[in-house]
Amino acid sequence: MRRAHPTGAPRRLFPPREACSPARPHLDPPVKPFLGIALKVASALAFTLMAALIKAVSASYPTGQLVFFRSAFALLPLLAWLAWQGDLINAVRTHNLRGHVLRSLIGCTGMFAGFVALSRLPLTDAVAIGYAAPLIVVILAALVLKETVRAYRWSAVAVGFLGVMVMLWPHLSGGALAHGLAGGSAVGALFGLLGACCAAGATIQVRRLTKTERTGAIVFYFTILSSAFGLATIVLGWPMPSPRDWGLFVVIGILGGIGQILLTQSYRYGDASLVAPFEYTTMIWALLIGWFAFGQWPAPIVLAGAAIVAAAGMFVLWREHRLGLQRRKDVELPSQRPA
Repeated sequence: MRRAHPTGAPRRLFPPREACSPARPHLDPPVKPFLGIALKVASALAFTLMAALIKAVSASYPTGQLVFFRSAFALLPLLAWLAWQGDLINAVRTHNLRGHVLRSLIGCTGMFAGFVALSRLPLTDAVAIGYAAPLIVVILAALVLKETVRAYRWSAVAVGFLGVMVMLWPHLSGGALAHGLAGGSAVGALFGLLGACCAAGATIQVRRLTKTERTGAIVFYFTILSSAFGLATIVLGWPMPSPRDWGLFVVIGILGGIGQILLTQSYRYGDASLVAPFEYTTMIWALLIGWFAFGQWPAPIVLAGAAIVAAAGMFVLWREHRLGLQRRKDVELPSQRPA
């Protein structure tokens, strides 16, 4: 029979779980999945709005100038966020400056390529071609990180690249390719694919950096170095922006910085396998903005290709989740065996 506590309340036979083990927040799983999803969707909207504004001004300014302002003004929300987190000092501490430079070179090349693609393609087409990046990550993870990639994920990658070819077909078919080198959509499609490759390469390099570097440092050094790389192109000649365009440049940078912060925070509150698929909501925003702002609607074949790539990407994420659960189970089982 349970003995009553002198106050009348039942007496605990064991102390509360919180008292038995020290708090280890960095090991706890994310506990607010819906907040993580909301932040991911908001980051997708911020990045799509940024891309639309870049497309709006890309005809008047060189790509290097756009890269500089997008990166430089992104420092405003980034530094404010780091200061609010109390992580501003740690953000400038690094044990691997060479790794940050490599990540920034890859990422900045991808930014240049992506901005060129935006200037020559409809917004939805440029966004859709970028969906190839997660598939390329699988290939690079096998080649560079020596991760084991089995038949399921290789099959998804193959199907995904079939979807990429479907999306590229309208831009690389005979008629488009004939005048593509003069600045047509063929050039935009090829630069879009280059941007996706660079985004995948940057992801692999970030995985390496996270072994020794804080998230704030990774974002901070990329922003600083990409600003410097963009500024280096001033020797090629930059036009003076109008007051209106100055305002647009500020908004572009702030949207980029806010998008990065929202993206980072989304994975703090939700598992990657749950949050990552909502990256594909960029297509919804791109369709709406492309239609209302630019009067552009993608060809059905582009939408079909984007659907194939998105399905393949989500399968890869699902497979990663299943493998993660299996690895966790394999680690836990030995510890549960009797000594």
